[in-house]
Amino acid sequence: MRPSINEYMMQVAITVRSRANCKGNKVGAVIAREGHIISTGYNGTPHNIKNCDEGGCNRCSNRKKFPSGTSYDLCICVHAEQNALLSAARFGISTENSILYTTIMPCFGCAKEMLQAGIIEVKFLKEWSPPNQDLHQEHKKLLSYFPHGVNLLKI
Repeated sequence: MRPSINEYMMQVAITVRSRANCKGNKVGAVIAREGHIISTGYNGTPHNIKNCDEGGCNRCSNRKKFPSGTSYDLCICVHAEQNALLSAARFGISTENSILYTTIMPCFGCAKEMLQAGIIEVKFLKEWSPPNQDLHQEHKKLLSYFPHGVNLLKI
């Protein structure tokens, strides 16, 4: 049976995720416009820096010291959504009016960058929320600015 376009794009994001080398969540992202893939990204260290699984990122190497969802400012990894946006920029591809498919709901930083890059909708597989309960409402508010929403995709 032929998958829907949303199922297809998310399956690609799942495949892209297999390249992630982060010691925490492995995430894949696909940016699509008019039903066509324009960029992909997975989380890991920047070019020419040792991968997380090789000790490149202090935060990833010390998971007990830095619990999930904390100390992003110390992490040198680039998130999957960021890598997808940066790859598009690197090759001169506009992301205006595009949909971003990601295997996990975007964090604050990724959501801000996607809004700035003209992403109009986000589709995700797994929920994410800030570890600090007090920030849940701010996160929800930020996500409300996507014109077509931030939507859980069940596949």
